[in-house]
Amino acid sequence: MSYDRYVAICHPLRYSAIMSQRFCITLAVTSWACGSLLALVHVVLLLRLPFCGPQDINHFFCEILSILRLACADTSLNHVVIFAACVFILVGPFCLVLVSYTHILFAILKIKSGGGRRKAFSTCSSHLGVVGLFFGSAIVTYMTPKSSHPEEQQKVLFLFYSVFNPMLNPLIYSLRSTEVKGALQRALCKGSQT
Repeated sequence: MSYDRYVAICHPLRYSAIMSQRFCITLAVTSWACGSLLALVHVVLLLRLPFCGPQDINHFFCEILSILRLACADTSLNHVVIFAACVFILVGPFCLVLVSYTHILFAILKIKSGGGRRKAFSTCSSHLGVVGLFFGSAIVTYMTPKSSHPEEQQKVLFLFYSVFNPMLNPLIYSLRSTEVKGALQRALCKGSQT
């Protein structure tokens, strides 16, 4: 989405040529392929581990870091793969998003009209908010040292990253609509009066 916004704001006249249907399909297939390959690598590495002791995962579902805590063998290879995946799957795309939004910011600042600037900022602010929530919580969850977050705090971070963020997406994106903003303001004002 950040590349789509970058092309729409920085190269509006060439948008349809750059963001062709073929290119969009390539982006989607690449994302799905990378995610599937990463999941396959994690499954293969988990299958080689012996598990002993209690078979209860202290998490909401089978999250990889919680499963690794149950292993009776050395899990350093798994942790190295998780860290490497985080660099390529989290930090890399996050940096690309920041670069694209830096270009967008400079393009927006060149817009002469205040209304045009506001419209461009409102178009990008919702996506930037979602990206910040998603990548920020995921990076804190997977890339900080184990000892810096207790297990219960990690569960809350993971819950935020995997459940609350997708639930907030429709709300955040719909706040761009003036009708939704008006309805939300009326509901908040009505709630504060009672």
